[in-house]
Amino acid sequence: MPRRADRMPLLDLDIDEGAPTPLHRQLYEGLSKAILAGRLPPHGRLPSSRALATELGLSRNTVLTAFEQLASEGYLEARQGSGSRVAAMLPDPLPPAATRSALARRGSPPPKTAPAAGARLSRRGTALSAATSARATRGDGAFAPAIPDLDVFPFELWSRLLAKSWRRPTLAMASGRDAAGHLPLRAAIADYLRRVRAVRCEPEQVILLSGIRQAVDLAVRLLLDAGDKVWIEEPGYAGVREVLRAAGARLVPVPIDSEGLSVRTGAKKAPDARLVCVAPSHQYPLGTVMTLGRRLELLAWARQAGAWIVEDDYDSEFRYAGRPLAALQGLDEDGRVIYVGSFSKVLFPSLRLGYLVAPPALVEGFTAARSTLDDHAAMTAQPALAAFIAEGHFAAHIRRTRKLYAARQAALLKAADRHLQGLLDLAPASAGMHLLAGLAPQLAARMDDRAATARAAAQGITVAPLSAFHMTHPRRQGLLMGYAGVPEEAIEPAVIRLAAALRA
Repeated sequence: MPRRADRMPLLDLDIDEGAPTPLHRQLYEGLSKAILAGRLPPHGRLPSSRALATELGLSRNTVLTAFEQLASEGYLEARQGSGSRVAAMLPDPLPPAATRSALARRGSPPPKTAPAAGARLSRRGTALSAATSARATRGDGAFAPAIPDLDVFPFELWSRLLAKSWRRPTLAMASGRDAAGHLPLRAAIADYLRRVRAVRCEPEQVILLSGIRQAVDLAVRLLLDAGDKVWIEEPGYAGVREVLRAAGARLVPVPIDSEGLSVRTGAKKAPDARLVCVAPSHQYPLGTVMTLGRRLELLAWARQAGAWIVEDDYDSEFRYAGRPLAALQGLDEDGRVIYVGSFSKVLFPSLRLGYLVAPPALVEGFTAARSTLDDHAAMTAQPALAAFIAEGHFAAHIRRTRKLYAARQAALLKAADRHLQGLLDLAPASAGMHLLAGLAPQLAARMDDRAATARAAAQGITVAPLSAFHMTHPRRQGLLMGYAGVPEEAIEPAVIRLAAALRA
């Protein structure tokens, strides 16, 4: 017999003990549908787990499991002492009916929408809309990976540079005529990459974009046909994987070993691949650095196969032992490497400025494709960023944050040694903004990394499960713990909360 929450008509939850779907999954689906339909509004408080269990005739553990899953996927926010509330920002958009009713409550006329009958997405559109990101569990709590410390960015200086650059803008700035972007910024980037990353480039090879994913998308559009094979790192950054899949590429997951991407395995699985996407200086999420021998092997294979390489150099600035490693592109004698980078992690995410360094033979093609698809990147921040780099502020900011993040990594390791013994195994990393914490055998016997992520989210701790970065079955379990955006004094209290959640 179905059990019904008769005193909660807005939720309209049906739990059927005879159904093949587990009870906690039925509850999860019922609550998520109520949230997305707007019957449970943002910030709305849910009944306590004990009260809801009594209401539905379920065990409290069943309700807690559903709550933890909802929290891990961004539907709920769990705050100690105040129960669970519907998240302010939901992981999926509200359906049209909920949007119309919400607008009506605010007194705004509902937008006109085309009828949905007969609507059908293309195969590429279906792949794009179905893509999901394996980045950290939604939220910005302690240990969210890839989040910089925004408090230390010199926003007052930045505002002065913005005001100065737009007091008397040039015609080129105001019109945005150059599809490749503001030439002084491209020159500043080229100079920086030559000096710091040993990249071989001239300003004309630099094309400004919104970020690394747009750079990969542009490369795929220009160089691949639907169905062409692409090597991707396994595990690897889901954002790149989603772009490739949506473009119709055939993804070939290639494992990472102690030397980096296994070229031998890739050549066996797909000798006819047209593109390789790789992060040789600091692989995400494992943190592996590709050895010189493996880099030369990859370049030799690309030359023989006539394939292209996209080098993702997303956070090479944050290296704590010695100078940042030279880029793969600097070893390339054949013009096979397309080098891409971004300012979002090293400065602030909403800047949305990245770049692509095209091989000389592809500069014209990339520039024309850029112009066809999107004219040019937004110009507002480009002159200010050019001055920020040319006047030395960028290098000074990197030096400050590198020192700060190194101290925070050390604080996280110290706190983990005190409180996470028998739960998570952490080791120091020579670069990056996160540590990979392996599940200790005692913890792995009780839960996998996705369940551990849900437990952490229920305590306001944001981590990412390593298994989510795999395209195939994960060979190991772990949690990505970002430390860059967590104040040093907040690290140990957060670790204590995490330990309590995992021991419960």
